[in-house]
Amino acid sequence: MSGGSRGIGHAIAVALAGRGAHIAMLAKTDTPHPKLAGTVHTAVADVEAAGGRGLAIVGDLREDADVLRAVDTTVSEFGGVDIVINNASAIDLSTTEALDMKRYDLMHDINVRGTFHLSKTAMPHLRQAAADGRHAQILTLSPPLTGADGRLDPQWFGRHLGYTMAKYGMSMTTAGLAQELAADGVDVNSLWPATLIDTAAIRAMPGGEEMIRSARTPGVVADAALALLSGAAGRRTGEFLTDAKVLAAAGVEDLSDYAVEHGRELIPDIFL
Repeated sequence: MSGGSRGIGHAIAVALAGRGAHIAMLAKTDTPHPKLAGTVHTAVADVEAAGGRGLAIVGDLREDADVLRAVDTTVSEFGGVDIVINNASAIDLSTTEALDMKRYDLMHDINVRGTFHLSKTAMPHLRQAAADGRHAQILTLSPPLTGADGRLDPQWFGRHLGYTMAKYGMSMTTAGLAQELAADGVDVNSLWPATLIDTAAIRAMPGGEEMIRSARTPGVVADAALALLSGAAGRRTGEFLTDAKVLAAAGVEDLSDYAVEHGRELIPDIFL
């Protein structure tokens, strides 16, 4: 997993750990952030407390050597790679003129290049896992490329072009790798929250503390990821799924317990 020190990635890791998963996390968070709770080391401790086995790999997804080291270390420690979770992502919702190019580069280096490189590096091991009879998968936290009408929705480009390009780049990786790996038995999908999720990134936005009152907890995405990766929601590949759709396929229709504040009208997530 890329990232996972906090937020949705952390919730997914802990949920998988509850099923006994071995989880390697590649993240930069070696020391505590002054404003954000959680490091890769505390995340691994949470994984192990939940019943899994954790491996902290301190590194930068933007550095080729760190990505290669992360995959090699995972294989050495755990004997292979069955699942890649592309969770790490940078966000900046600025309009085009207001977006600093350093922030643009950060989003594209982490979101698009990082997803591509981690997936690419793990591909031989995923093929081997599938050949050995295990359910090899890539799961990327990225949105659907098109709306219900099958078209790109221009509003997302108009609102935050730089970020939209970066997130859609992650989704294009899903579309491409699903095709490349289909014959090898490796499933590749994207997962996206149907509603706003209570994360530190949202809370840090202007008005974020009020927005999260109309959000769901990260647990809804974590439970959907678990249902998808475990096969409880059925086996599929090349799909762009929301947490609600996955949980419905797994037989969970009532999502009210995931609401941050019961009775509030939920805010749909962007790109939907």
